[in-house]
Amino acid sequence: MPSFEIIVFVIVFTALAFDYINGFHDTANAVATSVSTRAIAPNHAVILAATMNFIGALSGTAVAKTIGSDIANPSGITQSVILAALVSAILWNLLTWYYGIPSSSSHALIGGVIGAVVAGQGFSSLKLAGIQKIIFVLIASPIAGLIVGYFVMTALWWISRNSTPGRVNRRFLRLQVLAATAAAFSHGSNDAQKSMGIITMALFSAGMIPVFEVPKWTIIACAMAMALGTAVGGWKIIRTMGGRIVKLEPVNGFAADLSSSFVIYGASMFGMPVSTTHVVSSCIMGVGSAKRVSAVRWGVAKQIVSAWILTIPASAAVAALSYTVIHFLLGV
Repeated sequence: MPSFEIIVFVIVFTALAFDYINGFHDTANAVATSVSTRAIAPNHAVILAATMNFIGALSGTAVAKTIGSDIANPSGITQSVILAALVSAILWNLLTWYYGIPSSSSHALIGGVIGAVVAGQGFSSLKLAGIQKIIFVLIASPIAGLIVGYFVMTALWWISRNSTPGRVNRRFLRLQVLAATAAAFSHGSNDAQKSMGIITMALFSAGMIPVFEVPKWTIIACAMAMALGTAVGGWKIIRTMGGRIVKLEPVNGFAADLSSSFVIYGASMFGMPVSTTHVVSSCIMGVGSAKRVSAVRWGVAKQIVSAWILTIPASAAVAALSYTVIHFLLGV
């Protein structure tokens, strides 16, 4: 059996790998609309997203504390449980990325933690109140995105009612870059913190830190991993997010990015983990619905929602299987 310190090191490395994969898996969340409307060149969009993801990741640790302490008691979690949760989330992310499905990294990680905890320590080790709160927010946030996207787009149509469509789109072409910047910042503020919470859980359960506080080096490491992953780009998912849900014009892209940044950063301020993929997708649907309901390609939207529903139970099942193998190999 490897030493305890080596196991913790492997967990930290795996959590950073998850953050990196999350970066290229969810790059589309911030840049897809800007790329699809040609507001910004793809290479420049990815660099912008990577930079703002890094800055956003440094903005707080409230989400990290929720992930690390509200699903299960971190002091009673074994290293095999944590590693199994990460392995499950990574496998699900890679699978959905390969097929170009904009699924939720957040759902995959949360499902992975739940499945691994149940397999390793039973249902009694779960914090049901915390899980209920997290799942409520995961469900409510895309609904909020749909509503906010609809009303933001409706307001923009009203403000621009006396302008020609061409003039409106020329005006919002540049503004869309600012909205994409805000969306990338909010993405970093929420998603990068999830790995911070997992690493802190591993350190606390191993007795390497006295209290559940996210170390500074963890914040920097996760921010860098997210930014590097974002810089790689997720072009398959960009094609789905940027054009398959609804045909976007600059004013639509601006409304979608602005709406998603409001919802995601609002959740981050309250320490609530949300799926940035869910929120951005629902904001795009809301924006499209403001034009006309038929503008949204609901068949594609249905496929995406199906992946959303499947993610938590699927990743939980993979985590339970992963725990069995890891516990057998490591004995911890």
